[in-house]
Amino acid sequence: MLELALQNLLSPMVLFFVLGVAAALARSDLSVPEQVAKLLALYLLMAIGFRGGVEVAHQGIDATMITTIAAGIGLSFAMPFLAYLILRATTRLDPVNAAAVAAHYGSISAVTFVAVTGMLGQLGIAWDGYMVAVAAAMETPAIVAALLIARGRSDGDAPGESRSTLLREVALNGSIVILLGAFAIGVATGDRGATMLKPFLVDAFAGVLCLFLLDMGLVAGRGLAQGRRHLSAPVAAFAIVMPLIGGTLAGALAFAIGLSVGSTAVLITLAASASYIAVPAAMRLALPQANPAIALTLSLGVTFPFNLLVGIPLYIALAGRIAS
Repeated sequence: MLELALQNLLSPMVLFFVLGVAAALARSDLSVPEQVAKLLALYLLMAIGFRGGVEVAHQGIDATMITTIAAGIGLSFAMPFLAYLILRATTRLDPVNAAAVAAHYGSISAVTFVAVTGMLGQLGIAWDGYMVAVAAAMETPAIVAALLIARGRSDGDAPGESRSTLLREVALNGSIVILLGAFAIGVATGDRGATMLKPFLVDAFAGVLCLFLLDMGLVAGRGLAQGRRHLSAPVAAFAIVMPLIGGTLAGALAFAIGLSVGSTAVLITLAASASYIAVPAAMRLALPQANPAIALTLSLGVTFPFNLLVGIPLYIALAGRIAS
């Protein structure tokens, strides 16, 4: 694990992230234009989705794939209830804010997914392409769970737009659309498509990831600088302990299913990550009275750096033990 941690810490991707955090905390004027950052995110999700689809075209759909997707959905739905209980027992967050934070920790971070697959590639550890579908399936159940929690703590339905508007917003979230769309195209085109797009989607991937993580470091650093007042000791501890709990549960499921080392590492990382793109957008509609700064400071300012610097090497080492 120590060797994995050192490899990760000294990789260009992580060092560019650290550079971004340091620049933001030092109040440098270094920045990545918003439209460029969106383009980088679009590229990374497209590359991951397409390459996953190509792998599924090789392997075909089987019982393991279906079981893993079901396990991911179950994890995403169940973890917000556990997170809510922990938050209410250990912090002073009110029920609505606790429900909103819990939703972030039941859903997944697409960027953390990109980071773990990138590190697995550096280590030469293969993972199953259908994990792309698992990641997409784990985006939304946590949002439903958070609404059930919030509604159970109020007199009526959760406030905000109609449920149909919320469901449409979640289902058509850009990250889900490009991930699943590229996945489907990869399945349809297989090796022929992979050969055509290799210079664009494979050869350039690492460099684009470095630039994207530089921007994420800038965002995380600014979030830490602006959101420190929300980081009481119990709340900050939750942002580190909850990923470890989620990762442990995912590891047990991966062992029961019999996943490979790479796919086990991906499932653990997905369960240990926290959303800061899809869920905040959904929470604005579903729970507008919740303070978004709390969840974003935790997910982006604490959990994401923890996973990138410490968590991912830990999860890969754990996967090696579980799946070996």
